[in-house]
Amino acid sequence: MQLDLNLLAALDALLEEGSVTGAAARLHVTAPAMSRSLGRIRHTTGDQILVRTGRTMTPTPYAIAVREQVHELLHQVQGVLAPSRELDLATLERTFTLRWHDSLVALSGPALLAAVRAEAPGVRLRFVAESSLDTPELRRGEVDLEANANRPSAPDIRAESVGATRLVIAVRKGHPLARGRAVTAEQYAAAEHVNVSRRGNLHNAIDDALGTLGLTRRVVATAPTEAAALEFARGSDLLVSVPEATTRSAVADPGLVVLPLPLELPSASVYLSWHQRYDTDHAHTWLRGLARTALTMREAP
Repeated sequence: MQLDLNLLAALDALLEEGSVTGAAARLHVTAPAMSRSLGRIRHTTGDQILVRTGRTMTPTPYAIAVREQVHELLHQVQGVLAPSRELDLATLERTFTLRWHDSLVALSGPALLAAVRAEAPGVRLRFVAESSLDTPELRRGEVDLEANANRPSAPDIRAESVGATRLVIAVRKGHPLARGRAVTAEQYAAAEHVNVSRRGNLHNAIDDALGTLGLTRRVVATAPTEAAALEFARGSDLLVSVPEATTRSAVADPGLVVLPLPLELPSASVYLSWHQRYDTDHAHTWLRGLARTALTMREAP
């Protein structure tokens, strides 16, 4: 049997996208060309792979069973056909996509970009926003490097801790709680709060810690980023609890005051994550080193 390795890439895209149109867009081919590839895959495997159910297409049991194996085989083939070469940073032309927490982009992104431009002027960085849902872009190769507080659990995703920071309270200058030397847990619970949550969660670990003390707080709003939450605090008596590193630029603003959080909570860790396919990629290894340095220097949240 003579196998066309292009069919492996097509099958992987079809199984990931669940449609001929989506797979075609992913591989930058026309929909008719992808449809022909699906026909050849069906002929080779003796399975329909995708079957139409209404307006959508559903993978067959066989397709579901081999999805992970196909994905891994494709990356093994790509590794064989793209042998490692000596890295020449001066001539390197590559675009890396980074999905970092917005605070990390603000705190460490400029240092990373400066280091990249100094060593490899042909490299470009694409910082993209985090999603409110867990997404597979890292595994699919659409995102090269993640940095946030989440430690991935998938076995094919590498992750290393690059720092940690504690939570603090940010309030407007002149806030009643800013007049004392310390805030008690009771005072903290009695105040009104704004949470930082991409998913709009009104409850988090702070509420669990307060619960162990028999206390509850009232969260009146959520904001998707620390920057937005700090604006709520700047113009009201709301409290916002954020990683200490987030407030470094805010401290320079005379409109805000930072106070210790009166609760025993573990420090928030920051993880740098990537897919294992990049373990031996020289350019990716170089970028990880610069990112690690930038994040560690800032002790980012």
